[in-house]
Amino acid sequence: IIGADTGEIRQASVFVAVLGASSYTFACATPGQTQADWLTGIGRALAFIGGVPQMIVPDNPRALVTVANRYEPELNRATAEFANHYGTVILPARPRKPQDKAKVESGVQVVERWILARLRHRQFFSVAELDAAIAGLLPALNERPFKKLPGCRKSAFIVLDAPYLRALPTSRFVLAEWKHAG
Repeated sequence: IIGADTGEIRQASVFVAVLGASSYTFACATPGQTQADWLTGIGRALAFIGGVPQMIVPDNPRALVTVANRYEPELNRATAEFANHYGTVILPARPRKPQDKAKVESGVQVVERWILARLRHRQFFSVAELDAAIAGLLPALNERPFKKLPGCRKSAFIVLDAPYLRALPTSRFVLAEWKHAG
């Protein structure tokens, strides 16, 4: 992202979510990898797919996890409230175990090759501008035919994943910041 006033270049992050059975993919730009960025990205992914899966398996970042235990990670308060609001379970992947989220690892490569590669020569002056460019390329990615299977990510999503999603809550999650009064 190029600062319009200063010309300073700063990095943005790309949040990627992938459904397990269909590989239906969502991506969006975020300013960083803070708790707000993670939870907003997950919330936007749920809105994009139009439902809530029974389980969400994110990375194991400090922004979401209080205790990064290998087998029983402890979610921080906001992440636990997010999971409760959406009626799902959030089970972070074990540290340094990419096989716990193999579909997302593959999805990140697909987003890099099919979306970010197409945007590499463009200049963006805000995260919102980059996000809009990514959103414009998502339909083509999800409608691209599979090489070895019939159909595409979108058609597989409609048959394999969509029937098993729970309904979204009527309101989006509002992130609260908790501090001890001292």
